[in-house]
Amino acid sequence: MNAKIALVTGASGYVGLHIVSQLLHLGWTVHASVKYLGNKEKLCALKDLDAQHPGKLKLFQAHLLQRDSFLPAMKGCSAVFHVASPFLVPEKVRDPEEELIRPAVEGTQNILESVDRTESVQRVILTSSTGAMYGDNIDVAQMEHQTLLESHFNETSTINHNAYQYSKVLAEKEAWRIARAQSRWDMVVICPGFVVGPTLTAVSESGSLYTINQLLGGLMLLGVPNLAFALVDVREVATAHIKAAEIQSARGRYIISESHMTSMVEISKIFKSIHASPYRLPTWNIPSWILELLGPLMGLSRYWIRSNIGIIFRLDNSRSIEELGIQYRPASESLTDHYNSWAIHSSSA
Repeated sequence: MNAKIALVTGASGYVGLHIVSQLLHLGWTVHASVKYLGNKEKLCALKDLDAQHPGKLKLFQAHLLQRDSFLPAMKGCSAVFHVASPFLVPEKVRDPEEELIRPAVEGTQNILESVDRTESVQRVILTSSTGAMYGDNIDVAQMEHQTLLESHFNETSTINHNAYQYSKVLAEKEAWRIARAQSRWDMVVICPGFVVGPTLTAVSESGSLYTINQLLGGLMLLGVPNLAFALVDVREVATAHIKAAEIQSARGRYIISESHMTSMVEISKIFKSIHASPYRLPTWNIPSWILELLGPLMGLSRYWIRSNIGIIFRLDNSRSIEELGIQYRPASESLTDHYNSWAIHSSSA
């Protein structure tokens, strides 16, 4: 990579902020795009980073659904990190087409159209998700060796079932179509698992933060579903993005996650050992029959429950270790740092 100038879309978000922070610490100049420059609450963390790295961070306003709005921010950049895309838990989604699909797909089209028109851009690093590889846990359980591979694409999600995953697979496939239609720039895709770890902002709409914060806030006092996640620390996710930009031989898509899954009971037990109010955290699973009875009231279909509850699998993250040099820290460390961050932001809210 020649000039170390990068555009980061969705720069005020959970993952985006960590990418901006790490890039700045590595000496990059960062063009950070946000939806609204007038949202002072969301800009606080970026302003703090600007103060720590004078002259190295420039803020731009751009909207995923507005063509050409990213062109000013992209000017002079050698790398584009396209991170911006809505991540909402199912119960928060009212209109999946407008809230998830259009911003993901049209946003990707608009970003890459601007890349085509910006000669300085050599590489695009696209934030996708393991959700673009599978829809429900049962999908992987039916694969060879019950292991998720980077070659898999999610073929079971629809706008009415796992709409977030559907938005990610549509956006990634469209990105590959556009990237392969030209030869001037190349693309590397980062597919994180369930992202945890410290947040640099108290304001985030990330679905993973929402789920974990419900647990920490005592809203799952009666028990947790027998559900497991492929966890990954947000700092490893950010590092993987930057390695994908800096390592010329990086290619294709990378699973960024632990190779095994961690259950919600295990997560809750780790939090319970450090929580200021440990009695608010359960160490038992909600019986499946109760979930099937109450799930629809929480926006979870019985089909989703039967396709995910109690089903675990493994993930092949070997390329991320061998080619990007990612060193995955223990889940206990990530969750401890997540709790400490949550406690600080909660006390100041």
